[in-house]
Amino acid sequence: MRFELNEILTNEILFYMENQDGEFFLDTKELIIIDIYNKTGDEEPDLIDDDRYISIPHWEPKDGYRLMGKFAAGLKNPVVRHELDEALNRSKGVFKAYKTALEQYPKTEKLWFKYKERQMKNEVISWYNALREEWGLKPIGAEPEDYSSLILEDFIFKEEENIFCITAENSDGEKAGGISAELFNAGLKIKNIEVKPEYRGMGLGKILIAKLIEKADRQKLDVTIDLPAETDFFARSLLLENFKLCSQKFIRKYSDGI
Repeated sequence: MRFELNEILTNEILFYMENQDGEFFLDTKELIIIDIYNKTGDEEPDLIDDDRYISIPHWEPKDGYRLMGKFAAGLKNPVVRHELDEALNRSKGVFKAYKTALEQYPKTEKLWFKYKERQMKNEVISWYNALREEWGLKPIGAEPEDYSSLILEDFIFKEEENIFCITAENSDGEKAGGISAELFNAGLKIKNIEVKPEYRGMGLGKILIAKLIEKADRQKLDVTIDLPAETDFFARSLLLENFKLCSQKFIRKYSDGI
């Protein structure tokens, strides 16, 4: 019954997991997927033989729906998130509406496909690890859930040699975002960080910050940044990079008649 889970077998299992027109089992001897409702060959497989035939991970439309909701909830771009939520709240045609909404944002759509693949692969890995536990073997690792590694695949990051400036370009060479800093009090002060609207909510800003920090660390420089009061959400990202709040700024705006 023991078998090795490789990339080819994983992709084969993923293909059949989303097929709702059959009941599929893995033949652990031949390492092929069989459908008991659409058998091929002259002999019917003995599915009672638990040492050879095991059911592949269970996946239903409700699982896909939950995955779509989890992905939408993780997006910080309010426009895209709203459109996906609208699709998910429909009484019927949810999957088609979700697909249509994503098609308007190619980068987010690409991110969704990769996210979905990783999450479903993790389902396969959990299923396989349950088998390994029965065999008395150590589990194998799951794929990371965060978007960072996916972002790195989609953008090219360019650093200027003599100045602290990093830009992110998409696969067509167009600028998607950037960050710049200047020397200030024996350290670095971030002057500008920008991510174009169509690329927001994908974690690109966090990666630009991380790359600037890497560059500063190579030269043993502190990094500071001033944030407007309404950017608490970005402050949380800075805290994760070990930034510390060191000062607060108060301002009184003149109001005529007071």
